[in-house]
Amino acid sequence: MIRFGTSGWRGLIARDFTFDNVRLATQAIAEYLKTQSGLKEVILGYDTRFLGREFSLAAAEVLAANGLTPLLCNRDTPTPVIAHTIRQRKTLGGINMTASHNPAEYQGLKFSTSNGAPAHPEVTKQIEANAARLQKENWTFKAAVVGTYQCKTIDPQPAYFKQLRKLVDFSAIKRGKLKIAVELMYGTGHGYLDTLLQGAGAKITVFHNELNPLFGGHHPEPNAEGMAEVSKFVRSGKAQLGLGLDGDADRFGIVDKDGTWLTPNQILALALYHLKKNRGWTGAVVRTVPTSHQVDSVAHLLGVKVHETPVGFKYIGALMESEPIIVGGEESGGLSVKGHVPEKDGILACLLMAELVATEGKSLGKILKELEKQTGPFISDRINVKIQPETKDALLTKLGSGLQKIGAYKVEKFITTDGYKYLLPNNEWVAFRASGTEPLIRCYIEAKSPASMKKLTSACRALLA
Repeated sequence: MIRFGTSGWRGLIARDFTFDNVRLATQAIAEYLKTQSGLKEVILGYDTRFLGREFSLAAAEVLAANGLTPLLCNRDTPTPVIAHTIRQRKTLGGINMTASHNPAEYQGLKFSTSNGAPAHPEVTKQIEANAARLQKENWTFKAAVVGTYQCKTIDPQPAYFKQLRKLVDFSAIKRGKLKIAVELMYGTGHGYLDTLLQGAGAKITVFHNELNPLFGGHHPEPNAEGMAEVSKFVRSGKAQLGLGLDGDADRFGIVDKDGTWLTPNQILALALYHLKKNRGWTGAVVRTVPTSHQVDSVAHLLGVKVHETPVGFKYIGALMESEPIIVGGEESGGLSVKGHVPEKDGILACLLMAELVATEGKSLGKILKELEKQTGPFISDRINVKIQPETKDALLTKLGSGLQKIGAYKVEKFITTDGYKYLLPNNEWVAFRASGTEPLIRCYIEAKSPASMKKLTSACRALLA
């Protein structure tokens, strides 16, 4: 069965993600697209994973058979670039072959609608229903030999670079004379983040900019582990900032001057601070349910309204399309800003952090410490608790009943926007969400001290035992 999660349909290459299944999914998308008005063009792109281009050509052939015009990006292309291209060319939408930061054995198909945003559940449900019907009808497609189909290609880079020059102050980066370590994780960010930084006069050292569909044996994820090599390099004094991207360049990883990896929660707070204080932008900020309330505290300092959405950038993007939002982001490493695409953009996030360091002449850690003098500290963590599948329903019923206490902590408010979130005294909170793919419950915890974090972690584990 073809099922769309928060970021499209993903599966193991050759087991779930096959050419036949890609053609089936594309036919289901084509049937949806034919009900939409507008230009009949569809953008196609792919990341650096195994057979990405060939899967895209298979999709292109099906789209063309349905009277649509596929436009294939001329090389592996970042997700935010595809999103911008959809908007800039006013196409019906886009199909992107990417499994983002998943391991190398996975491939994925991400469908974006005409505004460049990830398709909403009401759209993906229609596509899933189309696919299920086609399967029932034993739909087949007589295709050309894999990789031989001819399709019109486009170069989306110049228009995307033009867009970023409207959003980022490259002259500030130039004045900063920065030394930056850039981690590209064998992904699509090569020729984008490194090229833009070099053009702004930064002295860069690039890591893993060659193509490698196995991603060096690691997940292409710019978390603390993925950014370890850059952290070591920065700590040695050879650079003052480390910037990283995941495989499709929609997520970011930031390393401070002392080699510390900064969390996406901290980067979202810094982005809001910079765009409001230094750039004078106006509007609200939007974050997902499990994202740190450090964002809320910085917003309060700056007089900015905060919106909370369910998990998934599609919900953030929808709000960004409906009202002025300075910045929107989530704890998993996604961010976008006003006037840009309603999709995560790791390239933009990295450039904004370089701009902030250059503008203030301070390390990101120092700016955070100055903010924390006014907001107090925030300690955030996420633990994955494995559960027995047969106990899952009972546990979720208990968590969803509206508990009065979490351990010794009195519950002040119960939120059910996405999962179950409990607000506690002193701006501390915990949230629980069941994994849709594994027998585990994700527990998000935010505390104001290490001692409180320890107590809350124990209380959450006890609840799930």
